[in-house]
Amino acid sequence: MFMHNKKLQYTVRVAEPNPVLGTLMLEQFGGPDGELAAAMRYFTQGLAEDDPGRKDLLIDIATEELSHLEIIGSIVAMLCKGAKGKMAEGSMAEADLYAEINSGGISHTESILFGGGPALVNSSGVPFSGFYVDSRGEPTVDLRSNIAAEARAKIVYERLINITDDVGVRDALTFLMTREVAHQKSFEKALYSIENNFPPGKLPGMPEYASLYVNTSQGEGDAEGPWNSGDEWDRMDDIAGSIPVDGGDGLATVALKGRELKDNKAAAKRTQSDPSANPTTGADLGAGPGAGQTKAIPLDH
Repeated sequence: MFMHNKKLQYTVRVAEPNPVLGTLMLEQFGGPDGELAAAMRYFTQGLAEDDPGRKDLLIDIATEELSHLEIIGSIVAMLCKGAKGKMAEGSMAEADLYAEINSGGISHTESILFGGGPALVNSSGVPFSGFYVDSRGEPTVDLRSNIAAEARAKIVYERLINITDDVGVRDALTFLMTREVAHQKSFEKALYSIENNFPPGKLPGMPEYASLYVNTSQGEGDAEGPWNSGDEWDRMDDIAGSIPVDGGDGLATVALKGRELKDNKAAAKRTQSDPSANPTTGADLGAGPGAGQTKAIPLDH
C-alpha cells in the first residue's frame, strides 16, 4: 500500500516556462534511463526477491524513484506551463502561436497532445516501453544491471544540467543526479555482500576457457593491458592455428536417421548449385553505369 505525501522530496523552482527544455526533460520521465523505468525495474526485482535485506533495499529505492518521477514530472509541467492556456484561449495571433509551439524539439506535440503536462514518452516522443525493465530474477545479474542503470541515469542528468542556465532547474536536477550516485553505492554494497557473486548463476565455467583472451582484432592499434594480458590471462594471438580450441574438427554436425536423413539428402541434391554454370541474369541484362563487372551480352540478344 502506498500513501502519497503532497510535498515533493525536493523543492522545484523553475525561473520561467521553456517548453523546449521541458521536452528534453522528458528523457528522464518516460525514457529508458528515466525514473519510471528505474522504479519498475526495482519493484519487479523486489517482489520476486527472497533475501529480506535485498528485498527491503529494492522496494525502498523503487519507491524513492517514484518520488523522483514526481519531481522530474513537475519540472516538465512547470517548464511547459502556459502552453495549454494559450491554445485553449486563443490569446496569441496564429503565426505567433505556430512559431512558439514549433520552436524546437517535439514541443508542438507536448503542447497540443499533452497540454504541457508530462507524458510517458522520451525526449523524441517515443512511448515508454516495459522492455526498458531488464530484470532477470538472478540477484547478481540484476544488481549489476542496476548499478549500470544508475550510472547511465547520472550521465543523462549531467547532460540535462549542462544545457540549461535555469538555477532552480539545475538545482533540482543536481539533487536527482546525486541520488543516482547514492543508489549505485547501495547496489554495489548489496552485490558484494553476496560472497560468490562472479560469475553469475550457479554453474561454473569451463576452467580451460574462463581465462582465455582471444585477440581477434590485430594490426595497428592492437593494445595490451590488464584486460587481456598478465598472469590472469591465457592470451591467444595465433587465431587460425589455435582453432578449434576444443581439439575437434570445427564442423557442425547432427545425427539424422530414417526419413529425416532421406529427406535431407533429397533436398540438398535438389537445391545443389552448379559451379560450372554462368547464367545470364537480370543484373546482366539491365546493367548500366556503376553496375560493376557483368556478363557480356551479345548484341543480337
